Amino acid sequence: MIDLYFAPTPNGWKAAIMLEETGLDYRLNLMRLAEGDQFAPEFLKISPNAKMPAIVDHAPASAWGENPVSVFESGAILLYLADKTGVFAPPPEDLRGRKELMEWLFWQVGNQGPMGGQLSHFRNYAPEDERAYGFKRYLGEYDRNLGVLENRLDGRDYLLGAYSIADMLAFTWAFIAKPLGASLEDFPRVAEWRRRIKERPAVQRAIDLHKSDQNRGRHRADNNRVLFNQSASSLRQKSAPGKE
Repeated sequence: MIDLYFAPTPNGWKAAIMLEETGLDYRLNLMRLAEGDQFAPEFLKISPNAKMPAIVDHAPASAWGENPVSVFESGAILLYLADKTGVFAPPPEDLRGRKELMEWLFWQVGNQGPMGGQLSHFRNYAPEDERAYGFKRYLGEYDRNLGVLENRLDGRDYLLGAYSIADMLAFTWAFIAKPLGASLEDFPRVAEWRRRIKERPAVQRAIDLHKSDQNRGRHRADNNRVLFNQSASSLRQKSAPGKE
């Protein structure tokens, strides 16, 4: 059994897609981010960055020992699950394949994901009078990353040739291009790649999880200081209840 700490966001979908694709038995724990579940002391022990997704594997491979294994950060989670199951990633002995996997994994978590997240903030959650510059800046970066995907998909159906965790990681932020104010019109290979992945039954099940609990602009920077404008002090205060 694997515990999945989840909210219905692009990053949450990544872990859910991998669990659905592999058929691993998991228990979903919905994180109420606008209410501060991510700052609970017991969750910070699993995810010290106070972010979901995170997992706890209660039946790890024997090499890990008998104790449960916790993993935070979406890229690390998918790589852990790929190694656990032996699917959706080149094996460690395939040095070239593994090298390419790591390149696209680090590209996604260091470029596409953060740029998409910032674009989402300025499109949907920033105060109205502070949106324009940030939206223009991050829309440009988001489109630049779509261009990277478009080039990579020339002559390939998927980023590594075969469907892998690299595709799962990158798909979720391409999936929501329209709500971010972006378009795939100039990126036909990305649009076709997105369509192929979206049609997978496991992907559909994952992105439908708690669909009614998506934020959809209800909680914004100007009305929810728990979800936005966090600082180091929010971690200290939440992890040490009762202390000023």
